[in-house]
Amino acid sequence: MDIYREEILEHWQNPQNYGVISHADLVVNQINPLCGDEVTFYFKISRVSHPRGVKAHPGGVPAKGKSAMIRDVSFTGSGCAISTASASILSEEIRGKSVESVGKLTGQDVLSLIGGPVAPARLKCAFLALEAIRKLKVEN
Repeated sequence: MDIYREEILEHWQNPQNYGVISHADLVVNQINPLCGDEVTFYFKISRVSHPRGVKAHPGGVPAKGKSAMIRDVSFTGSGCAISTASASILSEEIRGKSVESVGKLTGQDVLSLIGGPVAPARLKCAFLALEAIRKLKVEN
């Protein structure tokens, strides 16, 4: 099993959507306490529908239970090739999707997106971005 597949190396060396989104609607940080890898995601969220009488959260995030889309996403952080590549690949995957569908992503989905399984010791690295993205479900 080659933990540094070509796709992982490409996203590590040239991460997509890397940087801070000014005036993000939501910022989520996640740290891997085992190795110190860290990722911060920045989200611009927009409402898909606007039912009468329902107001958005004062911070701009749609009210709980309402249909919301990820209009834009970026990330910053530091970590190994696998955690950086996973954040890059996931950021591309979730842009334009509903917060609800993103909340259903699984570890197996992440492994498929990064090109297959990784060594058991590296699973926490591969899933760091997923753990951050799952916070959208809780906070939205």
